[in-house]
Amino acid sequence: MNKPELLAPAGSLEKLKYALHYGADAVYIGGRQYGLRSNADNFSVDEMREAVRIAETYGAKVYVTTNIFAHEEDLDGIADYLRQLEDAGIAAIITADPALIETARRAAPRLDVHLSTQQSTLNWLAVQFWKEEGLPRVVLAREASLEDIRFIKDKVDIEIETFIHGAMCSSYSGRCVLSNHFTGRDSNRGGCVQSCRWRYDLYERGGGPVGILEREEDKFTLGAKDLGMIEHIPDLVAAGIDSFKIEGRMRSLHYVASVVHAYRKAIDAWFADPGGYELRGEWIGELLKAANRPLNTGFYFHEPGADDHIYEPEDKPMLVDFAGVVLDYDESTGEALIEQRNHFKPGQTVEFFSPDGVRFRMTVPELADESGRKIDAARHPLQKVRMRTEAPVKPMDIMRKWLA
Repeated sequence: MNKPELLAPAGSLEKLKYALHYGADAVYIGGRQYGLRSNADNFSVDEMREAVRIAETYGAKVYVTTNIFAHEEDLDGIADYLRQLEDAGIAAIITADPALIETARRAAPRLDVHLSTQQSTLNWLAVQFWKEEGLPRVVLAREASLEDIRFIKDKVDIEIETFIHGAMCSSYSGRCVLSNHFTGRDSNRGGCVQSCRWRYDLYERGGGPVGILEREEDKFTLGAKDLGMIEHIPDLVAAGIDSFKIEGRMRSLHYVASVVHAYRKAIDAWFADPGGYELRGEWIGELLKAANRPLNTGFYFHEPGADDHIYEPEDKPMLVDFAGVVLDYDESTGEALIEQRNHFKPGQTVEFFSPDGVRFRMTVPELADESGRKIDAARHPLQKVRMRTEAPVKPMDIMRKWLA
């Protein structure tokens, strides 16, 4: 049984580095055209070349999302763009539109094409069709159940990729037009404003609220709970899924590192000893420390119901806040150079963690700026701060601030 690929989101070069450093086998990124996350820090072609270079040092691959539903004007320049991706060393594009698939086949034949979840593929005959079209991998619709996935893998010899963690779209496989109607921003051309995360009330036409929802916290949201399958790694492996995909190109590097790290440990533990495999509480703890919504199992085991949506206020308090990343460490003095990501100060409890599992808590001691001048807090974004740590740390270790 082949070990599945762990596929992580990367909204920027920095997030890409952390995704790979914390255990991803591959990353997916967006270019500045033809993708569905226009608000992410998307990659220029030169940055894609750098991403490929970095990935190669980890033995990893880079995929690029080109998953818009293209209008006529979107097709101008697509052939040149795909040739640039091929030249940059991108392993595959993830796309749903047959026009982009055919253009890629003609203009960039060395570029693999993975069928996006936007195509809403749910049955083996559809998967067989795309295999006969020459695609090596299909990303199934998020509405596919585990039983569906097993059946498809039994019927069709093709790579199957599924989402195992992250946000779930309230519309069918992301085919939503709420954003279009409410704001004029096209959900399926990279402009989604996440209208499903807004809170709604009932109003009389031309009047005020009808009074059914009286309290602010009772206002209705369409937002689904996040997907989280860490407790079901053996089931996912047994189903034959080839690539475990994490959602979140617009999430923080703390989120990416934490989630990748948890799934990396779980997958490796199962393959090291399937018979003796046990779910570890620390892996679940890692996910709860990431900035996400309450978790469920999506469509894998049953159709989601009312309990699988979020009704304000959310019932999952944050345990920690992303405080900083380690840039350097002086073994002779035990002092770390930390780049601030959120306010922290002496006396607060922080936790360091790293890809190799090293984790410890400590109280923030006296702080100094980069020049050695004493300061009372790390309050400026990306401020470089010196502090002694109670155990050795390494560059790219992450520091969290405990909130309780």
